[in-house]
Amino acid sequence: MGTLVSAPKHKNYIIFLNISSLVVSCAFLIVHFYSPDVFLFQSTSQNSIDSNSSENGCSVFHRLDDYKAKCFYLKSGNPCVPQGYINYLYLFYCNFGNFPLLGHFLLFLWLLVLFYLLGNTASEYFCPSLESLSRLLKLPPTIAGVTLLSLGNGAPDVFASLVSFMDGGTGDLGLNTVLGGASFVTCVVVGVISISMHRRCIRVNRSDFIRDVCFFLLVIVWLIVIVVRDEIDVWVAMAFLAMYIVYVILVYVSHTRRKNIGGDETERGANLSQGSDLSIPLLQSMENGKLNESEIRAVEEGSKVEVNKSCFCSGALSSSPCSVLLCILEMPLSFPRRLTIPVLCEEKWSKTYAVASVTLAPLLLSTLWSQQVEDGSFKINPVVYGVGLVLGLAFGVLAFVTTEKSSPPKKCLFPWVIAGFLMSITWSYIVAQELVGLLISLGYILGVNPSLLGLTVLAWGNSLGDLMTNSTLALKGGQEGAQVAFSGCYAGPIFNILFGLGLSLIVYAWSTYPSPIVIPRDPYLMQTLAFLGGGLLWALLVLPKRDMKLDGILGGGLIVIYIISLCLRLIQALGSEQFPM
Repeated sequence: MGTLVSAPKHKNYIIFLNISSLVVSCAFLIVHFYSPDVFLFQSTSQNSIDSNSSENGCSVFHRLDDYKAKCFYLKSGNPCVPQGYINYLYLFYCNFGNFPLLGHFLLFLWLLVLFYLLGNTASEYFCPSLESLSRLLKLPPTIAGVTLLSLGNGAPDVFASLVSFMDGGTGDLGLNTVLGGASFVTCVVVGVISISMHRRCIRVNRSDFIRDVCFFLLVIVWLIVIVVRDEIDVWVAMAFLAMYIVYVILVYVSHTRRKNIGGDETERGANLSQGSDLSIPLLQSMENGKLNESEIRAVEEGSKVEVNKSCFCSGALSSSPCSVLLCILEMPLSFPRRLTIPVLCEEKWSKTYAVASVTLAPLLLSTLWSQQVEDGSFKINPVVYGVGLVLGLAFGVLAFVTTEKSSPPKKCLFPWVIAGFLMSITWSYIVAQELVGLLISLGYILGVNPSLLGLTVLAWGNSLGDLMTNSTLALKGGQEGAQVAFSGCYAGPIFNILFGLGLSLIVYAWSTYPSPIVIPRDPYLMQTLAFLGGGLLWALLVLPKRDMKLDGILGGGLIVIYIISLCLRLIQALGSEQFPM
């Protein structure tokens, strides 16, 4: 694809986040070794705590005003501990009780690092694994777009929701995170795209829009029924997840029908069919068996960008002291994942990393699977760890013998892809677990209901990528790019709700089978669903009347709806008791 002639532009925020991770990690380690009390891994032992006792314990904890009293309460072994590998409440009140500003600052930096890790793991490791899996399974671009592509884009929401329900007592955080992200994307992202495109006379496909919005409204109605019932069993949860299969079939049928009558231009927007259904133009051209010169250049430039984005000190960059220093600064967050996630990308291939990843991945999995906490100390099951060690050594030797130094393997790719997919999920789940635990802790520290943080902070953090990518695609992709971005703003949240929330409900319901699970009671959940449906109805009423043209009336109305819903939620939160007794 060509050689690099200049050093890449290093993104300052990546270096900042890596330095922040070093600062926070050093601070945590200093506190850990300086203090006789252990704040690491204590929350893991509390995952099996009954949710009712945990809620009562946290209510008592919230009523305490003094830092020392809260620290003593936490030391007494009470169950107000969120999931995660770090007990942030214990760390804040017992180790930073005399320096609260420092504690807030370090936790805020760590929050930024976790947000970056969750999104970056999805984009750099999870999505390439899905792309390779799509090619191996030979999925049509349309099906890949609404399944694997949506999974890649919605991975942060999916894992955050799954972690919330796995704990059993923080399901309201998962519900608010998914619904908050859906509201942000369908109102703010669609609104920004519409306002920014109001002078370009861009029109979107009518049939695709009506299909997506009507199906989305059906999903909201089903959610309202579930919330009203207050409980759900595993069969209803499976039926909820199965709705996404129905949506995929609808998308595939409409795409196939339009493809068969592609020469018919009687319907406005028929010429947009190539770019709809979340199938990016490049995939559509590949499906048709041809690429134009501009797309070939885009592929080449994209591969160069991938080289620039990967900085693992592998010799692709300049060996000047400045470049080496920048590379070292970027390693703290990338190096641990690179050592445990197999990567088959041609530009990022390294035999050393490949052998190390297949060797260390089983060790990481066995460590996570067998971890136990006894008397405040972290222990692992030696049998499980021994099996992981044997498998890791065997896989490492096999990879060393069968791979080449210059290029990734060309045969037997499926085990490599599955390994990369599995380890990407593992890392995403670890980060999501820590992020949810930190947000819950910050809720108690700041005196804010964690579900409100899920509706706002966690939803915004997971959706900012959609705002940037969809807006850029709409502005720079012309008519076709606007159609793809607009379709993604509805297909993505549909996936997150049906698949992410549906999978979470199935896992949660299966843990209590045959007894049904009780949906966490949130007095404002119906209000969130109402405003989400209101945004969809506004788009459904306004856009057809505007001849499917994206303009300021559509975008402005959607943003106003979101601002009203957010302000109303904040007013209610500030004017009511945050933690139910």
